[in-house]
Amino acid sequence: MGWQQKAMNLLKQPFQILTITLLSLLLPLSFLLLSRLSCANYYYLLTLSAISSPPPPQPLESSTYFCDFCSSLLLYSTPFLLYILVSVVSIAALIHGLTGRVTIIAEPPCPIFRPRLYTAWIFLCTLQMCVGLGIEESIATGIDGSSLSSLDKCNLLSRVVFFLGLHETMLHWCRVVVKPVVDDTVFGGAREERWVERGVMAASVGWLWWWRLRDEIESLVVVTMAKKELSMNIGIADFIGWWLYYVTVTIGMVRVVKGFMWLAMIFLCRRRRGGNNITHSSGDPQDKV
Repeated sequence: MGWQQKAMNLLKQPFQILTITLLSLLLPLSFLLLSRLSCANYYYLLTLSAISSPPPPQPLESSTYFCDFCSSLLLYSTPFLLYILVSVVSIAALIHGLTGRVTIIAEPPCPIFRPRLYTAWIFLCTLQMCVGLGIEESIATGIDGSSLSSLDKCNLLSRVVFFLGLHETMLHWCRVVVKPVVDDTVFGGAREERWVERGVMAASVGWLWWWRLRDEIESLVVVTMAKKELSMNIGIADFIGWWLYYVTVTIGMVRVVKGFMWLAMIFLCRRRRGGNNITHSSGDPQDKV
């Protein structure tokens, strides 16, 4: 039984890393979906403003009416849930970056009732449902935010800082929500985080950034600027998208500052050790009589 258990653990570890990576990518995919929805809303309002008189409504069949009702429900419910979930995760990641620790729900000593794990399950399932349905709908309708973001490109520094903030937010999402759920499902308990998991997640989010995010994520900011220039009404969703972008940039700036502080501490410690060694070696020995 010993070698069988070891073989099962060896098979479980790659499955755990793959599952954690895929579920962790739900957060950057949420940003991608929100940017596409903002872009679609902008083009929809722009089209309505270009049409002087809207066409009269046509009678719909029952099946067409049901499809339109589902599409409308998805169009309005998915962004609402996504904005709430992504805002909660982003604020928690910002607090964690500033203080080093954030605990929303404390685990009781009883192992049967675990509210933190149940909350993580609800967060994960809700976000996965919203992202899955939203991405499928955006692909079916041909929504793409790269054309709008090309109107006003952000500079390279803001892109790099946003990517660092997005990576830090994804790591916090993985530690707080994804990893407890996967570890409890696969191994039946918590497991220590390994460098392989962080490396695979960093490579995956880097690939997603290079493939789609770097061309479409800026729609969260560009939509608000374009509506302001055209004197269009800026909705709450536009403001929250703009706010989420700059919260993520703030998280990246906190990470950069902490990185410089860590390098400065290492430099000062090495310099102090070098100064102490020189002081000890240059001390005058007592002359022996």
